[in-house]
Amino acid sequence: MLKIAALVEVIFCWVAWSLAFVKPRKQAATQKKVAIAPGSRAGILLVMVSFALLWSYVRPAGFEKSVLSLINSMILGPASVALAWAATRHLGKQWRYEAALSEDHELIQTGPYRWIRHPIYTSMLGMLLATGACWTWWPMFAAAVVVFLAGTEIRVRAEDRLLAERFQDSFIAYRLRTRAYIPFIY
Repeated sequence: MLKIAALVEVIFCWVAWSLAFVKPRKQAATQKKVAIAPGSRAGILLVMVSFALLWSYVRPAGFEKSVLSLINSMILGPASVALAWAATRHLGKQWRYEAALSEDHELIQTGPYRWIRHPIYTSMLGMLLATGACWTWWPMFAAAVVVFLAGTEIRVRAEDRLLAERFQDSFIAYRLRTRAYIPFIY
């Protein structure tokens, strides 16, 4: 029963997580892009591959997740959804699918951006871990994490370059006092 509850919850969390981007996407559509980091598309592709690995149904006969793993999934999923909603609320019209800046782009440092520069990537990592904890066989899970981190590193570096070029000293100061996307570590 816990296995089914965890899977249903993670699917619900993915839907709720995705809905966090509806309003910012509409707001961003009215903004003109003035600077784009084309390298971020490679990062997006790798992140997509990581989620394909995560959801693949590759597992040995008799595969089961532990109760602890399922409980961890049920804690991480909702927390990741809440972080995505808070981040998109504060980012608003500045949100972009790819690393880009608009004409009137602002350096957001409120809400979750006070503590972490890329909380949406943190929420994606949380959703990856929640999904893997309730669904994925460990070798596929490990591969998904490695590919996700590689793709996210590409995206973070591309976005940080754009922000550093645009906001210069204020971004450098911000970068020095906040982590990129893994709280307390990086």
